[in-house]
Amino acid sequence: MLTITTATLAIGVLGASLLALLAHAASQWRRLAHVPGPRFAALSKGWMVKEALKGRQPISFKQVNDKYGSLARVGPNELITDDPDVLRRMMAARSEYTRGHWYNAMKFDPTRDNLFSMRDEIAHTKLRSKMAAGYSGKENESMEGSIDLLIATFVHLIESKYISTTENYRPMDFGEKASFFTLDVISELAFGQPFGYLENDHDVYDYLKITKTFIPIMMVLGDVPSLADLLQSRFLRGLLPSESDKLGFGAFIGIAKKVVAQRFGRDAKSHPDMLGSFIRHGLTQEEASGEALLQVVAGSDTSAGALRTVMLNLLTNPTAYSKLRNEIAHGIAKGKISSPIKDSEARQLPYLQAVIKEGLRLMPPASGAFFKTVPPTGDTIDGKFIPGGTQIGSSPLGIHCSKKTFGPDADHFRPERWIEASPEKFAYMSSTVDLIFHYGKYQCLGKSVALMEFNKIFVELLRRFNFSIARPEQPTKLKNAGIWLMEDFWLRCDHLEV
Repeated sequence: MLTITTATLAIGVLGASLLALLAHAASQWRRLAHVPGPRFAALSKGWMVKEALKGRQPISFKQVNDKYGSLARVGPNELITDDPDVLRRMMAARSEYTRGHWYNAMKFDPTRDNLFSMRDEIAHTKLRSKMAAGYSGKENESMEGSIDLLIATFVHLIESKYISTTENYRPMDFGEKASFFTLDVISELAFGQPFGYLENDHDVYDYLKITKTFIPIMMVLGDVPSLADLLQSRFLRGLLPSESDKLGFGAFIGIAKKVVAQRFGRDAKSHPDMLGSFIRHGLTQEEASGEALLQVVAGSDTSAGALRTVMLNLLTNPTAYSKLRNEIAHGIAKGKISSPIKDSEARQLPYLQAVIKEGLRLMPPASGAFFKTVPPTGDTIDGKFIPGGTQIGSSPLGIHCSKKTFGPDADHFRPERWIEASPEKFAYMSSTVDLIFHYGKYQCLGKSVALMEFNKIFVELLRRFNFSIARPEQPTKLKNAGIWLMEDFWLRCDHLEV
């Protein structure tokens, strides 16, 4: 009679487990073997994680599409596309595509979903409908005036602390100040009161310091959703930010919950701000807390990134900088620009609009993959059948730096392409750039707020100050972790001679 020892049994179990893993890996590789991509990317998620840790994943995705085609494989079950029409199809209102596991990592508060991380399509649509009015400004008539006041605060900060003269050199880190401005704008619009970044000229709660570390981690967790699920479990949740923290994301969770709790108090009055609109349209206290936090994080980081990258491209392209300054001066002289400029006036300045579009195009503020799940019946893309359950993400740099769409100099900042384009070409380029705000059922509700900020801030700064890069040999330190992280963007600021 044969006796099976514990060691023999363990070896057998281990061997069987290994064979099962190998069989699963082979099956995963085979189902998408007809889609080209980096060799090792097909075998594990290690390639994606490596590129994310380097702060260059969006750049790498573009290079993959350039080399392997419009649809390429970047993981065992992950594909990436630079075809804007595919994105529109995936995000269309009646599309059967759903948000992929990538979104599991986008819970800013680990205890609950927000509008961005929510993967339940029915719940997402219902929540979105309750929030649309608040973002549109229809129930916050002071939205434009609030932005004007905070731009005035920004101007005052520059005038009081950062004007250089022949006797004093006072450089300003525009990267930091852009974040201060957008954080104050979104907190004013969301809560009816700015956090006070511009007034204090200080990183309140060490938010910028913390996000510089935390956002890249979120992008890595997006590549490995199972790890995100593990960290967000009740057993390991203590490792993530919590409302008891004094600094960083955790502090903002606490602030959001405190402000929302006050609005749900017994004697609370309705307020004409975003939070007030959310409450009037039926958001629960828990939902409102989560969305208030999302507003601050998503609404500030992406907008600040756009302000930085537009300014960087303007200051490193003197011809464009001069043209925009001339358009502003001409508009003021002709009485077409008020003080402060109105949003409606800014939309009539063609070169300003070209600069904004070109800056958003060349360096899309939100450059993550935003993976979506192919419906169970599968889909045919680029002539290839893609089985259900496959994750397909976008390649923002591939889409917005496409030579096919934007011309042979698509990798360069040239606002003139928008002025020179035929009406048909302009419309197609515009609809493509609009994809930075997503599309259809996933279109960013904060689009109108962001564009209003952009329409105003550049005019109000350039009509008063002359900016120049303080360190031409290294204008800034730049990397991409789903958003553009910019440090040490030092500018010299001088009063504009009239």
